Amino acid sequence: MHVPDGFINAPVSAATGVVAACAIAVSLRGARRELAGTALAGDGEPGGERTAPLAGLVAAFIFAVQMLNFPVAAGTSGHLLGGALAAILVGPCTGVLCVSVVLLMQGILFADGGLTALGVNITDMAIVTTVVAYGVFRGLLKVLPRGRRSITGAAFVAALLSVPAAAVAFTLLYAIGGTTDVSLGKVATAMIGVHLLIGIGEAVITALTVGAVIAVRPDLVYGARGLTRQRLRLRVDGELIDLPAAPDAPAAEPEPVAAAPRTSRRALWITGLVTSLVLAGFVSFYASANPDGLEKVAADHGIDRTVEEHASADSPLADYGVKDVGDARLSGGLAGVIGVGATVVAGSAVFWAVRRRRAPEAS
Repeated sequence: MHVPDGFINAPVSAATGVVAACAIAVSLRGARRELAGTALAGDGEPGGERTAPLAGLVAAFIFAVQMLNFPVAAGTSGHLLGGALAAILVGPCTGVLCVSVVLLMQGILFADGGLTALGVNITDMAIVTTVVAYGVFRGLLKVLPRGRRSITGAAFVAALLSVPAAAVAFTLLYAIGGTTDVSLGKVATAMIGVHLLIGIGEAVITALTVGAVIAVRPDLVYGARGLTRQRLRLRVDGELIDLPAAPDAPAAEPEPVAAAPRTSRRALWITGLVTSLVLAGFVSFYASANPDGLEKVAADHGIDRTVEEHASADSPLADYGVKDVGDARLSGGLAGVIGVGATVVAGSAVFWAVRRRRAPEAS
């Protein structure tokens, strides 16, 4: 759903740039709390500091998976937006920053998503998806039984709804600042319809990823903090003795689920990075070549008549290929690996700086 230059007029693009800048500023403050473990909803779980090493990796993983377009309808494909996944894994404010880093890398290095439309893309793909997804996720957890299955199920629904929400947001921006005279009703129907289908793929990827991390390190999943088990006690000779808790039982007293993580943070980080490199460097070659939802709608309804050439069209990595490398498989794979590396470095630098600024405030 990367909006190119020319779809939205200059005033609205500038306005969304201001919105994006303000949201990033707010997210930087929120991310400091999330990464320091103080932005918790009263559960007292001291684990936020562990989130920081994952944040750069989450950005790189989202970059990699966004290269894997999957078919959703005749001649149309979709790809992960990532707002729901990032918000649940590392927190909503940190999630906004993760997706923003990805969009910035894609726009500058790969000519994907217009540079003058960067504010539009951050507003639509980073802010809207993250806010909607995390709001739905937290709302569902308030009514579902406390357990790992609830976390995964809530992640599925939140991701599913975040994608059509982004389609609605684009439609509203088009209604205000669209540069063509295409019927708003046609745009809305086409955008929401195809992105409901794309949302299913988003939901599956998000739920599988969140479930996989929860299986090995639930203490590192921001959305799973406060996940507790019931502590059972037996009175023997006037003394209370703790008994093993029943799996997924309602919480009577707070007790962390993952007292003994199955894998170290370093092992998880390395596994995630290797997975991202494999997805971007190898699996991406087999992704669907069909246009994504927005590209298809734009082509079918003439919105793309006003598209402008990307400012980074001459980039050596434009269109996810390495310039002067003739072999398509090798060119795309190298571009994917470079993209993952650049994103994990940029993302890690951002979140390292966020943590560094937090330290003096806390002292």
